[in-house]
Amino acid sequence: MLGTGSIAAMADAGMLIGVVLVEAIVLYVGYGAAEEALAEPMVERIKNN
Repeated sequence: MLGTGSIAAMADAGMLIGVVLVEAIVLYVGYGAAEEALAEPMVERIKNN
């Protein structure tokens, strides 16, 4: 049987997992957008130098 402490610990662990998952999604989307916006100009700049 679960005690009150273990339920709180499971809730904390679940919240931490959720925060890490959201952070990973934000970083994935952010880096994708940055790559989309900056990759082509960088490649062109390197080619022209």
